[in-house]
Amino acid sequence: MRMRPTLSWTPDEDLPPGTTDLQPVADALGAGGVLVLSGAGISTESGIPDYRGEGGSLSRHTPMTYQDFVAGAHARRRYWARSHLGWRTFGRARPNAGHRTVAALGRHGLLSGVITQNVDGLHQAAGSEGVVELHGSLDRVRCLACGAFSPRRELAERLEEANAGFEPVAAGINPDGDADLTDEQVGDFRVLPCLDCGGVLKPDVVFFGEAVPPARVEHCRELVRAATSLLVLGSSLTVMSGLRFVRQAAQAGTPVLIVNRDPTRGDRHARTRVALPLGAALTAVAARLDVPLDDRAAT
Repeated sequence: MRMRPTLSWTPDEDLPPGTTDLQPVADALGAGGVLVLSGAGISTESGIPDYRGEGGSLSRHTPMTYQDFVAGAHARRRYWARSHLGWRTFGRARPNAGHRTVAALGRHGLLSGVITQNVDGLHQAAGSEGVVELHGSLDRVRCLACGAFSPRRELAERLEEANAGFEPVAAGINPDGDADLTDEQVGDFRVLPCLDCGGVLKPDVVFFGEAVPPARVEHCRELVRAATSLLVLGSSLTVMSGLRFVRQAAQAGTPVLIVNRDPTRGDRHARTRVALPLGAALTAVAARLDVPLDDRAAT
């Protein structure tokens, strides 16, 4: 039986302190072969909140779990009503300086790959190629009965038509695309079935309490094995899906560097944690390495 997911983590008192020294990050990137592992913190400057930072969504919101989603129609109605509203906000989000810098570093041959825990597609929108979406993507939908995939935009259009006049004001939007709505606001929102078989539709994302596909995990492990260093950007590493790659790198003697303003569960495995805002930190590193940014992705 799968346990309820770990949503919070309390830092130990003996964790090494953060620094503002960017030189170790610049040195690692300058050597090339760096694997990036990004989390929700890299998207906050695009207007998408993270889970655990200051003002993080976990202070007001419990994410949908896979177990709750498959358990009954009421939970699915609540999820799809909230996610349908949140999708509108995600569709307006644009890559920020952090995403654009990662893309620029990749174009200049300094990265061996990008693994993201995010489901917002902003790395790809900024121009990064070959991004491994560890937790899937909100822009795809999968039928739990027949396994058919379809674009999220098609379902969004169907939901708009089936729920004409659904215009509640959300208290907030969360990193998983779920908007904060009360049960009264959800009301009798109409959930739509798969067009192929009539089965239950689910976004192609890994919910809390759900396992990342084994083949995807192994692909990430291969990327970690091939990397010269692992650079963690904007992740608290609270959940094992990302932390396991930090532990793997550390056990193999591969340097781990973290850029995150708050302490992380991986700090004890890292050579350094830079406690600076991501956008400013990464653009400063790019400037040291004479890597120009492509600002076309910002519009």
